[in-house]
Amino acid sequence: MRKNFGKQSWMYPLPVLIIGTYNEDGTANAMNAAWGGIYDTNQVCVCLSADHKTTINIKNRKAFTLSFADAAHVKEADYLGIVSGNKVPDKLAKAGLHPMKSEFVDAPLIEELPMALECRLIKITEDGDVIGEIVNVSADEKILDSQGKISPALFQPITFDPVNNAYLTLGGKVGNAFHDGMELKES
Repeated sequence: MRKNFGKQSWMYPLPVLIIGTYNEDGTANAMNAAWGGIYDTNQVCVCLSADHKTTINIKNRKAFTLSFADAAHVKEADYLGIVSGNKVPDKLAKAGLHPMKSEFVDAPLIEELPMALECRLIKITEDGDVIGEIVNVSADEKILDSQGKISPALFQPITFDPVNNAYLTLGGKVGNAFHDGMELKES
């Protein structure tokens, strides 16, 4: 039997995305956003309100970074979603996070967050969705395995649980993509 919950904005998993931008004066800003993901090949989409400082910064600079929050920085990531850049201009410093310049776009990376997508603005839709082109993916070597690939076990990215207002780590490997279903295809 199933239980019906009606209309809800629930989806699993929701990555905890930290959007990095530069303010008009060149200082770094960041916000936590859970509503975002891959939009198309080499493109992302993030749902933001027009009045966010981050949205204004993206319009002005035509660039942003999407860092993935990890288990080691839950408190800092949550803080970036609680406090507005319109009211607290030094959010990153208060969170104890350190911006560093991207080599590829006019937006900051966050030193402590080990993986990021560096994006150039494609457009902001009439609904306020920010669509960007991924021009680089960067990862700290500390989350790479012996073959130089990103290791989820070393990375420990977190997801947002919208039902319980919680942050969760991802679980272990349960299968092989583009392989395990072949058994059913061949039968």
